[in-house]
Amino acid sequence: MTDAQVATPATIDLHSPELYFNRELSHLQFNIRVLEQALDERHPLLDRLFFLCIFSKNLDEFYEVRVANLVQQLTYGREQAGADGMHPRQVLNEIHQMCSETVARQYSILNDVLLPALESENICFLRRADWSKDQRTWVKQYFSDYLQPLISPIGLDPSHPFPRLVNKSLNFIVALEGKDAFGRETGLAIIPAPRSLARIIRLPDNLCDGGDNFIFLSSVIHEYADELFPGMKVKGCYQFRVTRNADLEIDHEEAADLASALEDELHSRNFGEEMRLEVADNCPEELTEFLLKQFTLDRSDLFQVNGPVNLSRLMEVIGQIDRPDLQYAPFTPGLPKNLSFKKSIFEGIRDRDTLLLHPFESFTPVVDLLREAAKDPNVRAIKQTLYRTGAKSEIVNALVDAARNGKEITVVIELRARFDEEENLYLANRLQEAGAVVVYGVVGYKTHSKMMLIVRKEGDKYKRYVHLGTGNYHAGNARAYTDYSFMTCDDSIGEDVHKLFQQLTGMGEALRIKKLIHAPFTLHKKLIELVDRERAHAEAGKPALIRMKANGLTEPKLIRALYKASMAGVKVELIIRGMCCLRPGIEGISDNIEVCSIIGRFLEHTRVYYFHNNGKDEIYAGSADLMERNLLRRVETAFPVDNSKLRERMKAELEVYMRDNTQAWVLQPDGQYLRQTPQEGDDVISGQSWLIEKLATSR
Repeated sequence: MTDAQVATPATIDLHSPELYFNRELSHLQFNIRVLEQALDERHPLLDRLFFLCIFSKNLDEFYEVRVANLVQQLTYGREQAGADGMHPRQVLNEIHQMCSETVARQYSILNDVLLPALESENICFLRRADWSKDQRTWVKQYFSDYLQPLISPIGLDPSHPFPRLVNKSLNFIVALEGKDAFGRETGLAIIPAPRSLARIIRLPDNLCDGGDNFIFLSSVIHEYADELFPGMKVKGCYQFRVTRNADLEIDHEEAADLASALEDELHSRNFGEEMRLEVADNCPEELTEFLLKQFTLDRSDLFQVNGPVNLSRLMEVIGQIDRPDLQYAPFTPGLPKNLSFKKSIFEGIRDRDTLLLHPFESFTPVVDLLREAAKDPNVRAIKQTLYRTGAKSEIVNALVDAARNGKEITVVIELRARFDEEENLYLANRLQEAGAVVVYGVVGYKTHSKMMLIVRKEGDKYKRYVHLGTGNYHAGNARAYTDYSFMTCDDSIGEDVHKLFQQLTGMGEALRIKKLIHAPFTLHKKLIELVDRERAHAEAGKPALIRMKANGLTEPKLIRALYKASMAGVKVELIIRGMCCLRPGIEGISDNIEVCSIIGRFLEHTRVYYFHNNGKDEIYAGSADLMERNLLRRVETAFPVDNSKLRERMKAELEVYMRDNTQAWVLQPDGQYLRQTPQEGDDVISGQSWLIEKLATSR
């Protein structure tokens, strides 16, 4: 191609692996951005500790699911390179390298930054050497009363082989000298820490000199390990933890009863194939090698850590510290006037379509809508999807009440919501016992859609009231995740949602939908059509702009459509929180595309798709990320925002995220993320802070 030639989709191979990032490595980059928040002094101190813990929790799941998937590909000869062309072995090697460096950095942040900062606030995690005489007396009593009765040390010999240890459980390998009561010289033993006890113990206030003092359960076991082996000498005691494959595999063709098959699989989750070994860094080399051999792991799977092997448990202490000065100030979520001053939620929805952005606006109207429907004698039926709701769900309580009050209740509950399967089985049984009809979605397609439909008798007709959302029906998540809720009694949308429930609970052909777009039928195709329409506007010399906000962007066909749009001159602004396989900033291909990730006080979770459409703005919001699984292998729903005021509002909310210069990380062509900081003379802009100021008041 000469300098005079212009790059076009016809002259460039948009399938080239060089145009794509690896999804697993991109996912890991997101986790690293979360860890970096622990160093950001603009966050309150306890929130910085929270980010450090979240990194640990995220990394656990990354190994349990993503790394496990790569290992299984290699084990069973099912290697699948993605659009980036990387072989799973190469991906694993890079993961090990990145994780090794990042975990070392995490413990350095804990030991060198956070713990000293906490200690300066009189919040101390006491080492054994620092226990006072009175504290030592109390700990001794704690060990005798609560710990020793539950511990079952396991000596290793031919009749006591190495035990099968539960996924992510805290354990200790103990080097012993001498003979036990039977004359055996085992040399080694394992101490599984009781799972029922907290990993971090708060000392009584009268032993804390006015501060908050904590000790680790591991410290107590270390201190009194010799009492577990009377007559023998403990030469060393070292904590370790193994992470296993925790992704459930269910053969849908063989499973006659999905609930029963899932119950069987849940137990095996605790004992899946080993993926990672964490061990104290002072553990002798021979014991470390012994553990690696027992778990059939390589050195690359080993993490030798300077501190507790499970830092996510530090999250337990945040709720035990009454220091509001070290946490974000609370705020009161806003309420729109049509919902806050009406006697009936139904009246408020009839007044106008309502859009709520949680947590800046309250999730209470969603719960209140269902509560009111459960008691209203004019309500005849309620249909709802549930993906993640929480064990003590107010939503489920309202559905149970509605069923007991004689309403026709139909709930599509997704049993396979990862790591919430057991909870969802319990909720399904509870709903069925109350008289609700419960179905488990569609075989082979997770039901990820967020829909509620209420049928109410008004006069001599039925009227449908609808809630659609980008997030789950989980009150706790609604306080921590950003998500849209849309409430309407629009006849066309009500009819669409009714048809979607018919598809989910029945077995007929796909029904014609008027306003909504839904996966796996129309969503993927429609999004590409909307991108292509924007490209056509640019090719015709008209202004063209695409803004998309999602948790992930990995689907190759959509990425190629965005590349083509960029090449035609469309400005593409993408707010992608986590993994992004699109490579921005490539001259002639993606130099019109900007990708940013917002990491802040709340977890960004909204999914919004905006298209300028030659001045006739078109916006959809929904449950689907821009990933293969969401667009092609899940049941998802996206709804149009037809109200002009609501569209203008959503445009402004997307724009402030794109202007964020405090919590935004911009993706570079080489795959690194560059944190944005205000330059001299710039206004300081935080999208989340702006939304609190704008929305967290009654209007």
